[in-house]
Amino acid sequence: MMPHVPVRRSTVRRLELAAGGLATACLGAMEDRLPWFARLPAEQRAGVLLVTQTGVSNFAAWLTHPGETIRLTAEAFRIAPRDLARRLSLRQTVELVRVATDVFEQHLPPLAADDDEHRVLVEAILRFGREIAFAAATVYAGAAETRGAWDARLEALVVDAVVRGEADDAMVSRAAALGFDPAAALRVVVGSTPVDVPEEALGEVRRHAHRSGRSVLVGVQGQRLIVLLSEPSGGAARTPAGSLRGLGRIVDGFGPGPVVLGPVVGDLTAARASAREALGGLRAAPGRPDAPRPVAADDLLPERALCGDADAHRALTALLAPLHAAGGALLDTLTAYLDGGGALESCARALFVHPNTVRYRLRRVSELTGRHPSEPRDAQVLRTALVTARLNADELRNPYNERQDGDVLR
Repeated sequence: MMPHVPVRRSTVRRLELAAGGLATACLGAMEDRLPWFARLPAEQRAGVLLVTQTGVSNFAAWLTHPGETIRLTAEAFRIAPRDLARRLSLRQTVELVRVATDVFEQHLPPLAADDDEHRVLVEAILRFGREIAFAAATVYAGAAETRGAWDARLEALVVDAVVRGEADDAMVSRAAALGFDPAAALRVVVGSTPVDVPEEALGEVRRHAHRSGRSVLVGVQGQRLIVLLSEPSGGAARTPAGSLRGLGRIVDGFGPGPVVLGPVVGDLTAARASAREALGGLRAAPGRPDAPRPVAADDLLPERALCGDADAHRALTALLAPLHAAGGALLDTLTAYLDGGGALESCARALFVHPNTVRYRLRRVSELTGRHPSEPRDAQVLRTALVTARLNADELRNPYNERQDGDVLR
């Protein structure tokens, strides 16, 4: 509580007249006790002097109007030069307030007219110093909230630009301003937005990403959560296991349902390709309810093809290109094997060859495509690739022919 003993008008006047000298004394004490303060540029030290003088004047006014504490103490920080507020941290500001309070305690009480006023001034200085510290914390908290809101807007703009395929200098500049290296390899991860306390869940996503050595940008688009995730730095990034390190904890921050990983791309300007495949996988994921979480977009090629995903059609057609280049025998054997339900003997009879020949050809198919016809999931992928190739006969002859997105059939 503010002491009830009034301070004489003459004492207040003496405090006002002492403002300049007191501010200079505070500046000298700051230079002596705070090594970093002496390294500040002259204009910034002058800014501290201005704030200190305002603080002394506010203290004198506050003694006669204690109910205006918040307005008067906050005013000392509102008049501070903007560069000063950006240069000084909250910890440094609190150190300055502590030094100024010590100087106030040394110089102001002797200005009292009697012992009662001396006691009032001592108590008032302590309370005023506390109010100044709280005002500083309020100013910095407001600045942090403003910066956080601005960063969130920039982040949303970068993620939206990636999804829309609007890779330009503005997107790269915004990502760099957020601390995301635009030249780093990355992948896009998509899933549903967390249902319960999404802010905390997204905070966990960021924390786990940083712990695994990744930079991250997060965008919420309605019920869809989109995460741009850089590859881990160092040697771990060169191995598949290192590339997937820490993804499990990150995926836990997504809402229920599938989480799809887009392929790794070289830099931010190429992230549209990863986002397109990840989003295509998210649309098609319900067609494979037993898919792992997370699941790579490339592991959903059949389902994506059924959804009309042009990227999936191209990938499936390219999957058979090595078989076509190796000659028709491998492609014919794969077709007969799959059409015959995966029965080796019946396939050999249909082709009029020995079963060992079928085994050899199927082994070559596995080597060239990375898919094993005898495994159910790989067989489904290969069968869908055969159907896609039949529907796109022109592209089978030239599998690298480019098409526009959405052109599934010619």
